[in-house]
Amino acid sequence: MDNLSNNWFAEGLVDYEYKKYVLLAYLKRVTNSFEARKLYPFLSDLVVHYNNLIQFRENKRQFNNDMPKDLTGIDRESLELIYSRVQKDDELLKEIENIIEFSLPRLKSSVKAGAEVYELVEENCEFTPIGLMPLYTNEGYMFISNNSKKTKIYRYELTMLETTREKYRALNTYFVEAVQKGWGTTYESIKVSLTKRFKDLPNPATFLFYSKEKFPYTSTLEPVAKRLLVKYISNT
Repeated sequence: MDNLSNNWFAEGLVDYEYKKYVLLAYLKRVTNSFEARKLYPFLSDLVVHYNNLIQFRENKRQFNNDMPKDLTGIDRESLELIYSRVQKDDELLKEIENIIEFSLPRLKSSVKAGAEVYELVEENCEFTPIGLMPLYTNEGYMFISNNSKKTKIYRYELTMLETTREKYRALNTYFVEAVQKGWGTTYESIKVSLTKRFKDLPNPATFLFYSKEKFPYTSTLEPVAKRLLVKYISNT
């Protein structure tokens, strides 16, 4: 199993030593992936796991604060009343709490390691518009070149999704083709060719993501390019 379920720390056998083993085995796979400069899916999954543990811990603290308490004494120096919870945590909750305290710093460290690889990729890549940019940029083309003559072309559409809690952008991409870039072929000429073939986008927003180094394509370059595309359009 390459990944952890979202509630891995509380499902199945809830045993501190066992969950340590499960987490450390998972983080070993994560480390191997990052050392090979493969970012996804591990980087995004790590963030989810870390946030899940933080949320569970905060919910538990809030629940404890809302629990009824008994007056047990008084602090004679500050004259503050001292209360204790009527109901104590059972052994299962204590075990989960110990698992969370063990896991959080290790997940955070792995997220940091992944972020460093992500920054390395960004430093060695260029993300630039091709040709004149239209006012409408939520639909168009993205070119991805991995330091080779072949360029992969995607058509993209950026939409706004809304939940009860937040709004966020969703990117849909469709692979068009891979183009062999020769001496007489430029990115601008590829864009012109696309507008002639696909007339529903007569003046498409078009972006080039160019990598100076050869990073893993599916697990690193493609997802990083998509993130940068969303970031670029959101900031314009």
